[in-house]
Amino acid sequence: MEFGSILQFLENKTILVTGVTGFLAKIFVEKILRVQPNVKKLYLLLRAADGTSASLRFQNEVIGKDLFRVAKEKWGVNLNSIIAKKIGIVPGDVRYEDLGIKDSYLREEMINELDIVLNFAATTNFDERYDISFGTNTIGAKNVLCFAKNCIKLKLLVHISTAYVCGDNSGLISENPYFLGQTLNGVSKLDIEEEKKLIDEKINELQAEGAPETIIKRSMKDMGIERAKTFGWPNTYVFTKAMGEMLVGHLKENVPVVIIRPTMVTATCKEPFPGWIEGARTVDALTLAYGKGKLTFFVVDLSAVVDVIPGDMVVNAIIVAMVAHANQPCIDIIYHVGSSVRNPMRYSNFKDFLARYFTTKPWIGKKGKPVKVVSKTTIFESIAEFHRFIRIRYLPLLKVLKLANTIFCQRFQGTYSNLNRRIKLVLRIVELYQPYLFFHGIFDNSNLDKLRIAAEKNCVEMDIFFIDPKFIHWDDYFLKTHFPGVVEYVF
Repeated sequence: MEFGSILQFLENKTILVTGVTGFLAKIFVEKILRVQPNVKKLYLLLRAADGTSASLRFQNEVIGKDLFRVAKEKWGVNLNSIIAKKIGIVPGDVRYEDLGIKDSYLREEMINELDIVLNFAATTNFDERYDISFGTNTIGAKNVLCFAKNCIKLKLLVHISTAYVCGDNSGLISENPYFLGQTLNGVSKLDIEEEKKLIDEKINELQAEGAPETIIKRSMKDMGIERAKTFGWPNTYVFTKAMGEMLVGHLKENVPVVIIRPTMVTATCKEPFPGWIEGARTVDALTLAYGKGKLTFFVVDLSAVVDVIPGDMVVNAIIVAMVAHANQPCIDIIYHVGSSVRNPMRYSNFKDFLARYFTTKPWIGKKGKPVKVVSKTTIFESIAEFHRFIRIRYLPLLKVLKLANTIFCQRFQGTYSNLNRRIKLVLRIVELYQPYLFFHGIFDNSNLDKLRIAAEKNCVEMDIFFIDPKFIHWDDYFLKTHFPGVVEYVF
């Protein structure tokens, strides 16, 4: 790895960013505009039918966010001219060849000018429709690679994945690539082309039957989970991301590729300001439910490590890796970006932080009153224990309501349907989050450690591009940064 000035490297570079309305991509764009406005061009691919709707999405979903307030304060009225000169809005869609870019002149301009391609595009819902998740996370990864192959001046392709493509392993999980057809359970060979055929056949079959969109959506969601579990992955998201990695590795040829695998991404810890977050990411499904007073129990192994990493540190790792590996021929390296080796935190800590924060600073509900949370929650340390609780506590009541419905001419149908729906919803949520709440793996970050050591040794700007989670005090971070950010931007 060769290092010079990171800021100098970014100067006069032309970069394509896909998935720009996503959490990490926005942090990346903000960082570049704030610290290095002398970048030559940032092409931002937004899923849109035309330039007008793409520009509208950029204004509403990217630059209009509070995330950019520091950049606006720093550059003032000059920020608008910087954006006008340096930002190129590209309507398109990674699910299609040539990234769905219909403007041939713009496409050729990008092919001739791009130095670096960053693929942030992803759908991160655990149980997304299989056709949508496959199209974006798997075929989208392939299409970005194929586009990058055509770029004359390309120095590097950075593909953003997730550490959890590795599945629910115990012990140290290495930064190893996936090979085409590889599975987690070794049951049978995975054929990505066959998966595409199965999706098309299922949709055609449902449409031929005249199935309504709600049935098609549910069938596609169920199919994704079923296919993922067939090959050993816990959900559609990580399964389709794993297949995306396979295609990138198999088809890359001489394209230099870096794969970034973040763990659970949380609120910014430092830049552009502490506590910015968007959406209820993984552990924050718990934060949201608990803080709103709707969670009275945890289904979790409290001794398990919860591997979280602030979003700004992930983006810094991406930028440092870009500088380290640009121009290296045929580079193919994977970075786990997480905290479980350098600074592990356990679910017992997370549960304690939640109780401490929301008992002292309760969320103010819609009626203007503080929401009271349960300070001592019930803990189910296994899925079997939780299912036993549901079976004893709620299923008898459900049977009584069903019987009463029969006797009293469906008088209790509303109560029965509501309870039945809520039980099914809770069971589905627990099933989706189980792999993370009982995860016993530790993500090896040897490659990231080498990158950090080399960068600290050679680079004078690591105060701007900090990537070491060792110096995070988790209680301070969650109580003063993360939870306040979630309350402000997510609740």
